[in-house]
Amino acid sequence: MKTKFKKADEVEVIRGKYRGKRGKILSFVSKKDAVIVEGINIVKRHTRPSSTSKGGIIEKEAPIHISNIMLVCPHCSKRVRIGYKFLDDGKKVRYCKKCGETI
Repeated sequence: MKTKFKKADEVEVIRGKYRGKRGKILSFVSKKDAVIVEGINIVKRHTRPSSTSKGGIIEKEAPIHISNIMLVCPHCSKRVRIGYKFLDDGKKVRYCKKCGETI
């Protein structure tokens, strides 16, 4: 699925337990149409000791579906919808639909 989000974009959660929290996108899970957001949807995993890790209870971020997040505009710092437009030189850029600035 094509998304309008990119890695390191700041997003805000709009549904669920973490509603209103903000964080940066760390990675994408393409088969589930989900993203992993820094500090959001923390789960505990019980891991066995191995040659590389000590084992025990590890806290890490779980994926969150992209329909449950919105981009935060770096200029107006509000959660916004994203549009596309072409500049004079033919370059395609994303823009904020609230303030009109390019992202």
